[in-house]
Amino acid sequence: MDVRKLHPDEADIDEALVRALVADRFPRWAGLPLRHVDSHGTSNVLFRLGDEYVIRLPRVRGAVPDKKSLSTWMPFLAARLPVAVSEPVAEGGPGHGYPHPWAVHRWLPGAVPVVGSLQKPEALADDLAAFVAALRRIDTAGAPEAYRGRPLAERDADTRAVLERLSGAIDSGAALAVWDAAVRTPRGPHPDVWLHADLQPGNLLVDDGRLSAVIDFECMGTGDPAVDLIVAWYVLDAGPRRRFREAVAIDADAWERGRGWALTIAAHELAYYRESNPFMARTAERVIGEVLAERGD
Repeated sequence: MDVRKLHPDEADIDEALVRALVADRFPRWAGLPLRHVDSHGTSNVLFRLGDEYVIRLPRVRGAVPDKKSLSTWMPFLAARLPVAVSEPVAEGGPGHGYPHPWAVHRWLPGAVPVVGSLQKPEALADDLAAFVAALRRIDTAGAPEAYRGRPLAERDADTRAVLERLSGAIDSGAALAVWDAAVRTPRGPHPDVWLHADLQPGNLLVDDGRLSAVIDFECMGTGDPAVDLIVAWYVLDAGPRRRFREAVAIDADAWERGRGWALTIAAHELAYYRESNPFMARTAERVIGEVLAERGD
């Protein structure tokens, strides 16, 4: 059976295809058990390969990561971060009608956090703050720019249009007021820092309620430190969010921009995935609700 598609130009992917790709490129692994991993990700289809590996197959060309950047920078980042991160261990190419390069990563144990029912929300808030702070401290010399690290103003027209299209599904007037405030907030003297740039629930793993790994670094690069604050609205409720804010030690302007980043990302996700991905749509609706509730306090 084919994997459910989320995008109009998505490649056909099923277990038979993946077995053929593995047999051609990595015959030593051809006999390992293979099973589809039902993840909430929207960029890659995942197949568990044996006990040690996971295969990541980009759904669309735009999801194909910069392999040179990943191979260069992921070991560098992994050595400097407080939790495990995903790193490619082998790479495959197009074949059998599949048009994209793909990669084998080491399997990282853990579970995706269940937002709204976190086992140890305060401790997880501390862990997330420590991860973001550690990432910010890493030397950025020679690092690539993250596409989400650019000024919020560059997303202004598109975000306004999306918020207006969502009228009726969300309080567009209140959302536009939040967006206006975020876009007007100055960046100030903050230099660019390393960003994961997509700290959403599906890209985090927890063990016994504590952060154990961060995966999916395809959006990584340098930019405004406010970007990675989105995790405060994507994962945490109001109380743990305040704890995260104190622990991450960011100023009020950066927090305002972080709120704007959470809003613009969630609004685009809600508009795009309302029909194709219920989990992403529910997540985006919750994020927008949290952003508006906090702004109204």
